[in-house]
Amino acid sequence: MQKIDTIEQFQKLTNDLDKFIFFKNSMTCPISTSAFSQFEQFTQEYPNVPTYYLNVQQSRELSNYIAEKFGVKHESPQILLFQDKQIVWHTSHWSITKEEIEKQAL
Repeated sequence: MQKIDTIEQFQKLTNDLDKFIFFKNSMTCPISTSAFSQFEQFTQEYPNVPTYYLNVQQSRELSNYIAEKFGVKHESPQILLFQDKQIVWHTSHWSITKEEIEKQAL
């Protein structure tokens, strides 16, 4: 799991990787804390799956870029599965569970 802060870093991901998971986290929301814990559990169990995240308060420009470029309403917390430069699945809030991530991403 790697933190991404800039649009340039994110563009490199979409250019270099066929498939990856991206988590949008709020540092002040208790629901985000719970969802991030589920995301961390997934990353620990599946260390070979490329996973990345941003903190919305620190990377607002990147968060807005993702929402605009891919036509997905911004939510926080939010998890996005990218494949072939597209979002193929996303969900937010209490729907973010380790089991759901496994079901969609593996």
